Amino acid sequence: MLINLSGKTALVTGSTRGIGNAIAEMLSKCGAKVAVVGRELARAQKAAAAIGPNCHGFECDVSDTAAVTKLISDVESAFGAIDILVNNAGITRDNLVMRLKDEDWDAVQNANLRGAFASIRAVSRGMMKRRSGRIINVASVVGITGNKGQANYAASKAGLIALTKSVAKELGSRNILVNAVAPGLIETEMTATMTQDARDAMSTMIPLERLGTAGDVAGVVAFLASDLASYITGQTFVVDGGMVM
Repeated sequence: MLINLSGKTALVTGSTRGIGNAIAEMLSKCGAKVAVVGRELARAQKAAAAIGPNCHGFECDVSDTAAVTKLISDVESAFGAIDILVNNAGITRDNLVMRLKDEDWDAVQNANLRGAFASIRAVSRGMMKRRSGRIINVASVVGITGNKGQANYAASKAGLIALTKSVAKELGSRNILVNAVAPGLIETEMTATMTQDARDAMSTMIPLERLGTAGDVAGVVAFLASDLASYITGQTFVVDGGMVM
């Protein structure tokens, strides 16, 4: 494989399933040691074991700042310095604005945006000392386009894109590259419940005429984590088959 991450340690939040799991698997295949992170330790350990011996499972609710700080410490104790941080953890609490509860707004912002901020803050000190690091934030195309019924989710992902740019400007002088990936319609457990008619209707909106795979996203993340992307920072890579171009 062209991408070589041997000797690197990666931490991927929300990686027990879906896109996050595919990212963890891809980084492992490229040679990195990977911290697989989920809200439940047993599930994270199971996912890590399924990927390979260079992976370990860790428990963390990223909306809890203290838990994030402990996570970074635990991963560094197990693996050493964290070279690659992938902020993938996120939740949805969809509803129309007039029906959206405060707690559903707060829960989404805390998990999707504050969790990424806390993780970045926790790893940045070590990366700055080493003058090296890669931070990749998994946003969404709805953070660019908006989407009815997802005001809270779209706002969190738009905020994540802005956070990416701001942190890229702050940390660039220390050779820490910060980028975002914005997936479109990706095959996940959620899309698996769609009817064939719904899938066909969605596919007509996409120039490539298919939903993406988690592997499509993982490949871009692996590229951004590698030396092949050594002059790229502050960018958002849309992975949507051309849907929102």
